Amino acid sequence: PEPRGACAVLELSKTVEPVHPAATVVLVRDGEQGPEALLVQRSQAVQHMGGMWVFPGGRVDEADYPPDRDDYRAALNAAIRETREEAGLDITADQLVYLSHWTTPEGAKRRFDTWFFLAVLADGQEVSVDGGEIAEHRWVRPEVAFAELADREHPFRLMPPTFVSLVELAGCSDCAEARQRIQARDAFHYAPRMVFVQDGICFLYEGDAGYASASLDVEGGRHRTYMIDGQLEYIRQY
Repeated sequence: PEPRGACAVLELSKTVEPVHPAATVVLVRDGEQGPEALLVQRSQAVQHMGGMWVFPGGRVDEADYPPDRDDYRAALNAAIRETREEAGLDITADQLVYLSHWTTPEGAKRRFDTWFFLAVLADGQEVSVDGGEIAEHRWVRPEVAFAELADREHPFRLMPPTFVSLVELAGCSDCAEARQRIQARDAFHYAPRMVFVQDGICFLYEGDAGYASASLDVEGGRHRTYMIDGQLEYIRQY
């Protein structure tokens, strides 16, 4: 069946698209009821993912590369620059913890190879967005984001990488615990394979029994995200 919603967001392409390096920062701060993450909303007028709530980030520019062309250092530099440009916040490389790595699946019209970093913002800086490419911002606890996502009357639009990153933070009592949790394990690499389902898409990740064959019904472990009619469900069962 032809999927609704998700297909339009991903801008599926029939040609093989280049994969661009990018960097994203999951900024967190301690709130009264636990860690809060910064989300910024892309303007509805922006062609790529207009209206979506995302973490600050963007493509790695040529100027981000150091003389030795180190990809990790370039991603750190891009993360710092994009956080300043999109949220008006100054962070340093020492604040960044490597969280995950996401590669846009084959078939998407625009593909990115994105480094995700976690950063704790503890100095009281105020967020400032330009009102152009970035329309709004908000600090939100993961649990609140999940509740709003499930509210069909008030659409709250997230893409799987944003959703899964929030899942990783859920349950932490404070930012120190979140940082410790991320530092204690290796960064996960996500190279999704898309399988169309009724009204949406299932994204399969490494570790899922059906990953190699792009099959949903193979017996074994599960590591996938369902994106159906705007709703998201992340499953990780080994």
